[in-house]
Amino acid sequence: MDALKKKKLKSVYAHIVLVAASIVFLIPFIWMVSTSFKPITQVFTFPPEFLPRPFQWENYIEATKYIPFWTYTYNTAVITGLSTLGVVISCPLVAYSFAKLRWRGRNTMFAITIGVMMIPAQVTMIPLFLLFNQFGWVGTNLPLIVPAFFGVPFSIFLLRQFFKGLPDTLREAAKIDGASEWRIYWQIMFPLAKPAILAIALFQFMASWTDFLGPLIYLTEEASYTLSLGLQQFQNQQGSQWHLMMALSTMMTLPIIVLFFFMQKTFINGITFTGIKG
Repeated sequence: MDALKKKKLKSVYAHIVLVAASIVFLIPFIWMVSTSFKPITQVFTFPPEFLPRPFQWENYIEATKYIPFWTYTYNTAVITGLSTLGVVISCPLVAYSFAKLRWRGRNTMFAITIGVMMIPAQVTMIPLFLLFNQFGWVGTNLPLIVPAFFGVPFSIFLLRQFFKGLPDTLREAAKIDGASEWRIYWQIMFPLAKPAILAIALFQFMASWTDFLGPLIYLTEEASYTLSLGLQQFQNQQGSQWHLMMALSTMMTLPIIVLFFFMQKTFINGITFTGIKG
């Protein structure tokens, strides 16, 4: 009985710590949302007031008048959707090959893939720009989309761990029944890896949706700007309008929050099961 009480007590303490930590991490988000509804005179009051007086819903409408918000949203959605599709198509194929197929140089190629993860993005920034410039892609969305169709090292690593956790008996039974390797992958392995695939899709969605450096480097026309560049543009033009800035930031953040809310169970399962087998 004492052991059971100790276990419950530890669980209560753990939950208290987690709730306290979550509140600390939520404070900036709550401040952003709260500020988005405040009049400008209440933004920097001391002590801070989290509850707007009064609620100014028109901040959201007014904020979209300073930049072509919906055009930037469309551009961001196109880039994010296509790059996420590229990751979902390419990474499971490469990861399955690393995890289940036997071919010469497999371990060497996987080591190179892991090594690429260690290279800072700043190191490859200039070479990639020169390469895409030679292709004539600078000024278009292609540099932000096409690389995803050739795989993302972290996503490949994550999926490889998941595929290694799937029993080889599934492949062997399918081969005995005469299934080709492609059919085994598409009809058996791919559906089983859905939690991990959705997890890497969510990672890519968040990375692409919030990406600032990539669009800053490759997009040259304002008509093709993304939301991250639009926020920077707004800050340069209307830097003192913090209540409107927070309204734009909230609208930009909202799709990620909604997506994670609906996919959190699948996302957690995908991350958890990738560590079953090394």
